[in-house]
Amino acid sequence: MIIIQGQIVDVVSKNIFPGELIIENGIIHSVNRLDSGPPHFIIPGFIDAHVHIESSMLIPSEFARLAVCHGTVATVSDPHEIGNVLGKDGVRFMINNGLKTPFKFYFGAPSCVPATKFETAGSEITTSDIEEIFSWPNVHYLAEMMNFPGVLNSDPDVMAKIAVAKKLDKKIDGHAPGLKGKDAKNYIQQGISTDHECFTKEEALEKLLFGMKIIIREGSAAKNFEALWELIDEYPDQIMFCSDDKHPNDLVKSHINALAHRAILKGCDPMNVLRACSFNPIQHYNLKVGLIQNGDPADFCIVNNLTDFKVIETYIDGNKVSEQGLSFIKSVKEEPINNFNCTPISQEQLQVIDKSKKVKVIEIEDGQLITKEKTAILHAINGLLQIDIKNDILKIVIVNRYSPSKISIGFVSNMGLKKGAIASCVAHDSHNIVAVGTNDDDICKAINLIIESKGGVSLSAGKIQQILPLPVAGIMSQKDGYEVAEEYQKIDATAKELGSKLSSPFMTLSFCALLVIPELKLSDLGLFDGKNFQLTSLYLD
Repeated sequence: MIIIQGQIVDVVSKNIFPGELIIENGIIHSVNRLDSGPPHFIIPGFIDAHVHIESSMLIPSEFARLAVCHGTVATVSDPHEIGNVLGKDGVRFMINNGLKTPFKFYFGAPSCVPATKFETAGSEITTSDIEEIFSWPNVHYLAEMMNFPGVLNSDPDVMAKIAVAKKLDKKIDGHAPGLKGKDAKNYIQQGISTDHECFTKEEALEKLLFGMKIIIREGSAAKNFEALWELIDEYPDQIMFCSDDKHPNDLVKSHINALAHRAILKGCDPMNVLRACSFNPIQHYNLKVGLIQNGDPADFCIVNNLTDFKVIETYIDGNKVSEQGLSFIKSVKEEPINNFNCTPISQEQLQVIDKSKKVKVIEIEDGQLITKEKTAILHAINGLLQIDIKNDILKIVIVNRYSPSKISIGFVSNMGLKKGAIASCVAHDSHNIVAVGTNDDDICKAINLIIESKGGVSLSAGKIQQILPLPVAGIMSQKDGYEVAEEYQKIDATAKELGSKLSSPFMTLSFCALLVIPELKLSDLGLFDGKNFQLTSLYLD
């Protein structure tokens, strides 16, 4: 029997009182009121309501080791990143690894693998695959339906996947950036119940009024908290928090607890904040996570106060899994699985023929996944278009990692590099190799570092060459999470030393290939117009 005393925060009855928890066999046997108690607060454990574990570059068991130190006890996890590389075998890997740790992973069945027909992925997850995946343990929902054009146009394959989820009474997650008005209403009426892609309050309000729940995202690259935080008190029953994509060095620092802290500083009602962190996702997804009620699993954390949310201890099923920033979850040994089949490239493959000096350029914005389309007039030498470092027009390259094919090349602005190149095999959603650089030599070297390691993030600047190998599906490491975080921190710092002013250069780079987010992107098949959902020419007449 375990007895825990403190100021108990009951998010179900919306009450705070001094009390004690009597815990037996991982279950809260009773919650007793006291006349007084220790000053720290006992709150339900934090839940990340939408996250791609793979973006942490860690396998689930290592993600858990880091996350529990911030009071996180569960995640609603979409494994479509590894699904795009290895199909349902990759999803099974994530589930099986997650089951080896006391953390509560609730996975979804990926709905869009591949994400579009305009890119080359490593595998496909079919409607019949989704039916099979739903029979596996800990699969609770149909993961984000990114193909919103397919929903609006009643694409037979898309509608069949939605029908499977409805038949099995599974929640359906959404992904519809910028969708408003009649289109948003029609999308939601198909049974799609959440969206984490709202980047304006106006957009979120429309979706809320149509009955959708909004998940406020604050990840390593996409940051929407400032635009949406007022909704926490305005629509307290329809708001959740998520990180979506969080790099390992950021996960070492904080998780959902940081969003709770920021919301309190904005003046939000503490009870509404904590319900967004726990009660709302538990109710929506029917998660078997405790809320400090009699008979609940003993899932909670102890924090210093309801402002800072500094986590003192975290408990899952009555077991103490962290204390004072120290994780008690043990590492799990896993053998890497992968799907990688490409050979080193040459500089000659990176040349861009001068068919027109006026080209379309991907314009990125720090803190956002959306990009803009702009135009630039480039200088040509010997019939080849040149990079314009002075005006921050750099070359962006995507190499198909699954089979030998022609390299896709475009131009990008606002990356900010003044020298060198960075590259990554974490390139949503197909996870081909994406690189941006100031010269072909360094771009080539950065890409070849990844090819030699069969996955990773890399950097080349003359004599400086760095790589963080990611041998699990080319996007994760099975090494100690803290070591991976330290290695990533070093390569991220070097990228910034090369001139990038972005808060997360590698994460932003990875989303330059995400075709389902407007406006202009690049896939291994060419430049992609996200507004009209079709491939487009690099050149303008």
